[in-house]
Amino acid sequence: MRAVLISCYDLGHQPFGLAEPAAWLRQSGIRVDQLDLAVETIREEPVRAADLIAFHVPMHTATRLAVGILPRIREINPKAHICFYGLYAPLNVSYLKALGVGTVLGGEFETGLLSLAERLQSGEESVGEDQKEPLISRRRQDFLVPDRLGLPSLDQYARLRMGNGEARTSGYVEASRGCKHLCRHCPIVPVYQGRFRIVPADVVLEDVRMQAAAGARHITFGDPDFLNAPGHSIPLVKRLHQEFPELTYDVTAKVEHLLRHADILPELRRTGCLFVTTAVESIDDRVLGLLDKGHTMEDFRRVVGICTEAQLALSPTFIPFTPWTDRFGYLNLLETLASLDLIDQVAPVQLTIRLLIPPGSSLLELQEVRRWIGPLDAEKLCYPWVHQDDGMDRLHQEVEGIVRKGEKEGRNRREVFFKIWKTAHRRAGRAPGELPNRLPRSDRVTIPYMTGPWYC
Repeated sequence: MRAVLISCYDLGHQPFGLAEPAAWLRQSGIRVDQLDLAVETIREEPVRAADLIAFHVPMHTATRLAVGILPRIREINPKAHICFYGLYAPLNVSYLKALGVGTVLGGEFETGLLSLAERLQSGEESVGEDQKEPLISRRRQDFLVPDRLGLPSLDQYARLRMGNGEARTSGYVEASRGCKHLCRHCPIVPVYQGRFRIVPADVVLEDVRMQAAAGARHITFGDPDFLNAPGHSIPLVKRLHQEFPELTYDVTAKVEHLLRHADILPELRRTGCLFVTTAVESIDDRVLGLLDKGHTMEDFRRVVGICTEAQLALSPTFIPFTPWTDRFGYLNLLETLASLDLIDQVAPVQLTIRLLIPPGSSLLELQEVRRWIGPLDAEKLCYPWVHQDDGMDRLHQEVEGIVRKGEKEGRNRREVFFKIWKTAHRRAGRAPGELPNRLPRSDRVTIPYMTGPWYC
């Protein structure tokens, strides 16, 4: 029995979503090859020999890419059983099944993937017709130490860029899955429905040890929210720092958690945390309410101050293009980021993100959303929408073009921001003022960030 696990995109990280199931399958004696098509080309020999080919699809971009490469995989091996697993798999089950995908798994997918592989190995005739494994599993399962054998080396992935020009090889781990919150726009919600699962600290630390031995000097914790369970996460990073005092890390946490647990932020900094990613999404309280984010604009302002005091860089993410945001609202976002001195802390791609409504989204519960969306576009994996002001859609296209060009030319964040600043002012019929320059350059350039853009 031979299986191939394929990742097409995982935010520039070596894919945990291949390494964890690889451990499960290999423990059961199944031969596993791992392909990360974000950094390598298709290796035809393992694909041709596989009985099971499984695509990990943790996000929208990854799913679009996987669907695009599927015909080539089928051309190489028309007989293998095809599986899609990960967060976006169950959201798009009808479309994937129509493409001939045999099995679709979401949530805690390892148990289902192993069951599928064992059924294929036993020669069960109905595997291609009948999916016995649950579409979504939220059952507690035992996590194994991820098996990264066969994955490209860590130096082929995004690195941590320090302000002094130093680039650190980075690894990636998960200390928990799912989320206890129910933000309406989040694709985790229809899959996990407010539940989350803890990965044992010993498993996480052993994964860190192996990546540190492979050259990692920085670790990204990929949990949807690192502070969903601070009783688990804080002791974990204390142990991490005790064993690897020179290793740095970053985490993701909600604005409301950063407020609620402000007292532990200095402990994050002491144990090596360099920055915190937080999904602010909007500075408009009405939009935040529609998204059910659980925080306000004033909360965001407070978090900026709290993180500054704790010497933790804040890396906010946004959905600046929504049906409720007009040209002046977009301009207000830029002016707010400038006034809070966050220009250098916001990845330019975050100023291009457009609200995505995938199948199963909790946004569909809102009557006003149902009124202005179009029918599901299965190929694009979302419900399309058009802004009532077509100038906003043109602004979105212009901003995307500026960011793409900036990436190609190697522009820094402030240079790209200023081009967007001028474009947004022009679209709003206003003359662009000078950008504030509150921090001296020697302080601005110390802000750490991961190389490579971040797409959903």
